[in-house]
Formats: sequence, C-alpha cells, structure tokens
Amino acid sequence: MTQVAELPASAAEARDHVHALMATCPRPCGEDALTDALLIISELVTNAERHGGGMTGFRARVTEDHFDVTVEDASPAHPTLPGERPAGSVGGYGWHLVRRLATSVAVTPTARGKSIHVGLRLR
Repeated sequence: MTQVAELPASAAEARDHVHALMATCPRPCGEDALTDALLIISELVTNAERHGGGMTGFRARVTEDHFDVTVEDASPAHPTLPGERPAGSVGGYGWHLVRRLATSVAVTPTARGKSIHVGLRLR
C-alpha cells in the first residue's frame, strides 16, 4: 500500500500527487484507470475549492487493485446532481461524473464540513 496525505495547493498539484502515487502501484494499472483517477481528483479538489469553502483534508491511497481518495472541505452541503440544480445553472456535472466512474462513493458530515471518500477499482 502506498499513500499520500499532503494537502495539495491546487487540483493540478493533487493530480501530480495521484499520478506519482499510481506509478508506485505494485501492479501497473491501465491508462483508463489512471485517467479515471485523475478526473475524480480534479473534480473533488476543484469542487472543494469552488463550492466547499476550501479543501481541509486530502488522503489518497493505492493498493494492488484499488485507489481510494478522501477530500474534506469546509462546507456541510452535499454535492448536487444536474437535475437538483435550478434551471439555467452553470456547471454541476462533475459530481455525476465522479459517481459514474467510482466503484464506491460516501459523503460524511464532519465537525468542520464534510468528507467525500471515493473508491476506484484499478483492474
């Protein structure tokens, strides 16, 4: 198991962490799994910054066949799907993308906001 727990300063830095983390995986993962993991990271970190009052926690871990990431932010509000937003709103499609790509998704309230945990099968 390999893990990153540093708080990235941006979505780009988070992608760099995850890309490096995936390179240490005991068995190489496919290009699709890497791309999915990077898309998930981009969405979670960007949403934490844009809608969640800022990222307050970040943990990513890779095992032989699984990628897990937890992003915490300062807002208790859960992400919304496109149909849950007012007509004419801009954006709102990233959460749908995360849910479609992920093997598992959990949103948990915390004392300072919320924690979003996403799992992705690599094989």
